[in-house]
This record gives sequence, C-alpha cells and structure tokens, in this order.
Amino acid sequence: MVIELKHPIFKLLSETADALQLECYVVGGYVRDIFLKRPSKDIDVVVVGSGIKMAEAFAEKLNNKCHLSVFKNFGTAQVKWGHHEVEFVGARRESYQRNSRKPIVEDGTLEDDQNRRDFTINAMAICLNSSRFGELVDPFDGMLDLEDRIIRTPLDPDITFSDDPLRMMRCIRFTTQLNFQIEDETFDALERNKERIHIISHERIITELNKIMLSPTPSRGFVDLQRCGLLEIIMPEIADLDCVEVKAGRGHKNNFYHTLEVLDNVARNSDNLYLRWAALLHDVGKPRTKRWEPGIGWTFRNHNFVGMKMIKPIFRRMKLPLDDRLKYVEKLVDLHMRPIAIADDIVTDSAVRRLGFEARPDINDLMTLCEADITSRNEQKRQNFLQNFQLVRQKLEDIRRKDEKSAFQPIIRGEEIMQIFNLPPCHAVGILKSALKEARWNEEIEPTYEAELAFLKTKAQEIEMP
Repeated sequence: MVIELKHPIFKLLSETADALQLECYVVGGYVRDIFLKRPSKDIDVVVVGSGIKMAEAFAEKLNNKCHLSVFKNFGTAQVKWGHHEVEFVGARRESYQRNSRKPIVEDGTLEDDQNRRDFTINAMAICLNSSRFGELVDPFDGMLDLEDRIIRTPLDPDITFSDDPLRMMRCIRFTTQLNFQIEDETFDALERNKERIHIISHERIITELNKIMLSPTPSRGFVDLQRCGLLEIIMPEIADLDCVEVKAGRGHKNNFYHTLEVLDNVARNSDNLYLRWAALLHDVGKPRTKRWEPGIGWTFRNHNFVGMKMIKPIFRRMKLPLDDRLKYVEKLVDLHMRPIAIADDIVTDSAVRRLGFEARPDINDLMTLCEADITSRNEQKRQNFLQNFQLVRQKLEDIRRKDEKSAFQPIIRGEEIMQIFNLPPCHAVGILKSALKEARWNEEIEPTYEAELAFLKTKAQEIEMP
C-alpha cells in the first residue's frame, strides 16, 4: 500500500535522507492519525543509522530557518519548523531489566524498532526514501486493528507490559481517546501485570490519567482501570466507591458508576480538567461516612466535608498541583451538596446569596457540577431538580445585578443633602443628587461617606444655590 504524503515537509525529508543515503521512515502516532483522519503536527522519524546526523542535515536544508535541539545522551534530535515538530531517532532494539523501565538500547533495524513499539496501531511506518516514497510497512496488521477498532500489542503482551508498565496506562488511554476496545489477550495481560505499575512514577501515571480525564467519555477509561485492577493500585479511593451493600432488603446505589456518570455529564459541558477532577472526587468521602440507620436506611452524612479533607492527600500522592487548582477542587467538593439542598427547599434570596458568596468566583462551575450530579432514573424527579437549579441560577443572576447596582448607589441621599446644605426641595438638590450618583457610577470618588461629603461641598460651590 502506498500512502499519499502531501505536506512539503515530507519531500524535504525524503531529499535529505536520499542525499545521506539513509533509510528513513515516518512512524508511530502520525501514521496512525493519517488513517484516523485526526490532525497531527508532531512527526516521528526513524532513521536506520544516525537520527542526529539526519536532523542536522534536515535543519541545514531548511537554511537553519528552524530550531534544532540535539540530545546526544539519548541519540535523538528535534527540529521545530513552523507549526511542526519533527523528532529524529535512530532505529534501535531494546532490552529491559526487571526492576526498571529504562531499556538497554542498541542500534537496530526498522524491524527491531517496530518490534519495540507499544501497540500495533503505533507500529506502522511509511518509507520516506524516493525509491519507496509513501510505502506502508505494517508487519503487525495495524491497519486491520484500526478498522476493527482494536488495541493490541505487537508481540507478547506480558513482555510488552512487564518491560514498560507505563504501556498499561497508555493502553487504556488510547482505548478511551479513540473509543476502541482492548483485545482480549492484551486485556488479560493488563490484569496479570498490574502490580508492575508500582515501578512507574506518579508523575508519569498522572500524565496518562489526565489524558483519560480530558477524553470525550472519560468513564470508559476508569471502567477499564477498575476491571483490570489498576485503579485499586493508583487511586484506591475511587476503586472503593465500587460497592453496593444491602441491609434489611435495602441497598444504596453504586457510587462508582454514579461518579462516572457525573464525570461524563461534566465532560459534555466543560473541558475544564479540574472541574472534571471535582466530578471524579465529589463523592470520594462516601465509603468513610456510610452508615445504616434503622428507620432511615443508608446515610452518608457530611460526605462532602470528609471528601474535601481527602483531596489534598490524594493530590499530594498523585503529584497533582498543590496550588489554587487544589483549593478549587476542595471548594467544589465541599459545596456540591449546597445547591441541591437549596433547590430541594424554598429558594430564598438569603440562601442563594450565601451560596454565591462562598462559591465565588466559581459559582457557575459549582452549578455545572451539581446539575451533572442529578442522575436519577426517575425522570420527573430529575426534571424537578433541574428546573429548581435553573431557578437558583436565575436568583444568583438577579442578586448579582441587584448587589452590583446597590454597590454604586450613593450613601448620602436627597434628604440628607437638604439637611447638610439647609435647603428645601429644589432644583439645586436634584443637581447635587445627579452629580453624586454620576460620580459613584463612574467610580470617580471612593464609596465612603467622607468622600461623598467632600464631593458635594465642592460641587455646591460650582452651582447656583438658593
């Protein structure tokens, strides 16, 4: 199969490779995304020989109108040209030791390089040499797996995952992002090798987890993480939600699947990563607060407060940011029951004003989370809550406008102006009132009694007083 490579960058790469007499291929994600019709600006180039030598010659061919970075310790180089980043590496074979994911690297052939790739859909290569320009090299039938929407490893999945356990996270991440399925043998290997994830740093894990979180339907990834046992290792607090206990014939809902439904609901309405984290963690306190109360049933009292207290340790362990983003998630988790309580009762101005004050400036995100949290199968109940939430939103907006307006109203009113200047109702009082109001709206004076009084005394000298 010959693939049409239209962008002029590939012709320049081809000419460079031919001039150096080097065998050269574009590989990996860029090739995969051609067939998936996904835009991609990152190009990985494998050279059977020196990737650095190829990169330097390519930069020279561009008259150095690019940015070249060379990483000699890794035998790689990068050229940034326009909107594209081209990574160059020499073809290599890899071997691993049991206690490390850092491979022992040797020079190799294209076949060796394709053998070391994580998944068949990432192991395809397209030749850039003019004699075979555009020729697809697909030894593991990656094209068929793309058509079947399957994630599968090129070689024995146990070896693939044991050598580099981060590939287990990447497997689930690709499945989630692309809406693919994990091939059965590959999934079984995830379960067998899950303990190997312990040698991977939390920084690497959270990078993959955030990509799952930002996918169109993040629940898919968390279901697979739970099914294969990885979630219990990397985020046991979320795995613990997957429990239903029955007592006296009454069971509570499965809070794991409820949480994932809330997460997907938020994902449909916002691409804010940390709002999605708030959705994932909003009920994290429920396992610790679950109680059976005779005559009432299952309760989770104060789960929002307990959950809020759990978030900082989770963020610290997972190497998530301990800054305002942490405080944002803590606040949303702590407050996520408040709009529900308000909407379930008479929506009063004072309750709404208090909520707006405590949630500011994130009240809209809080309302988005709360609306996503309504997952009742009772359609009438669900619609009633959503309608009440709309009422809460409208009251928030009404109160915001009212408070904004009152914030610019003068402290000194007409009656007091008459007392200050010993005036009866007259045209001069109207002029002073209008001038003071205009000055407050234009923020020309401080909103204090003293500033207003000084302004009025100055203005009174400028107008004709009776």
